[in-house]
Amino acid sequence: MLTTAILWLLVVTVAIQCGYAFYFFSRFFGSTPLAAGVQSRPEPVSVVICARNEALNLKKNLPAILQQIYTNDAGKNLYEVIVVNDASDDDTEKLLYEMEQEYSHLWHITIAPDDERNLPGKKFALHHGVAYATYHRLLFTDADCRPASRHWLAAMVAPLNEGKQIVCGFGGYDRRPGLLNAFIRWETLHTFLQMAGYARAGKPYMAVGRNLACTKEIFLRAENSEAWSAVPSGDDDLLMACCAEEANTAVVAVPEAHTFSEAKLTWTSWLHQKQRHLSTGKYYKEGIKLLLALYAGTHALGWVIFPVLIISGAWPVALSLWGLRCAVYWVLQMAAAKKLSEKHLSPWLPFCDAGWAIYNFVLSPYIFLKNKRQWK
Repeated sequence: MLTTAILWLLVVTVAIQCGYAFYFFSRFFGSTPLAAGVQSRPEPVSVVICARNEALNLKKNLPAILQQIYTNDAGKNLYEVIVVNDASDDDTEKLLYEMEQEYSHLWHITIAPDDERNLPGKKFALHHGVAYATYHRLLFTDADCRPASRHWLAAMVAPLNEGKQIVCGFGGYDRRPGLLNAFIRWETLHTFLQMAGYARAGKPYMAVGRNLACTKEIFLRAENSEAWSAVPSGDDDLLMACCAEEANTAVVAVPEAHTFSEAKLTWTSWLHQKQRHLSTGKYYKEGIKLLLALYAGTHALGWVIFPVLIISGAWPVALSLWGLRCAVYWVLQMAAAKKLSEKHLSPWLPFCDAGWAIYNFVLSPYIFLKNKRQWK
């Protein structure tokens, strides 16, 4: 009797999981984004980067941002790059000054350690960067990010030039050996697949600040919202929660528009990073929170029920049901990895999929309850 009840619970779980896959995640493959480098009406753009003690990363990544192909008919750059040096005590100031001598479209703002702050963490630096931005179109990334190509900027702002107000891009991580790196890259792929699917279903709810474009009007609207000053980071998700709508949001998934960063090397440092990233989950719209909770809950429940049924002797039905669910998800994820040029993830899919249940259990307090009160 108990085994039968658990089997029916697995049936419901698989039905919900497959429903999510077909209704949300399959939409990732539906619409084709604008091709990289194609601009019908190119407009000037301000790229804003906040940096605190990022001299090494800026030296490595900033040239690729400053060498983007985005010009007018005369060959003049149609973008500026603003780096906000937020109270750094390394060589950031010196490096930026030297690079400004080489690149006329780069300039920086320096925030002193003793400057009075009216916004927490990164928000204060972002405020200054946007306030000094010359142009109406804004593109955000981080000092530890490098664009995948010289067409990154053009691809990311193309939807803005077509009338959108928010553009969400993919922020991936460099490949390294080991389970941690594979899980980080899989989790990033899974999050983007989920985010893009929701956005294309008319429910945009999140973005990644290391590859995000919007109009200045949208940023200022988010900055004036009540939740903006509640946490030091999370500007990307708060902006989406406040301002994103089906009609004004676009997702760009072409590989030329990606950014890449170095992934964390230890589980502890990665968990600390994720705690900070997830601290704005409580500010999602109620309907979105319910959908995300139902998806994560049935995902975890399935991975708990499946081995219980295997042990209890009901393995033929359990294997068929959960095998169907896994086949659907792993095919979708392999197709998404191919589209995003995320290679060598296929062998890790079973471990990452099952591990995500543990991930949600460990980090759920930071999604729904706690705020991280520091930026770095």
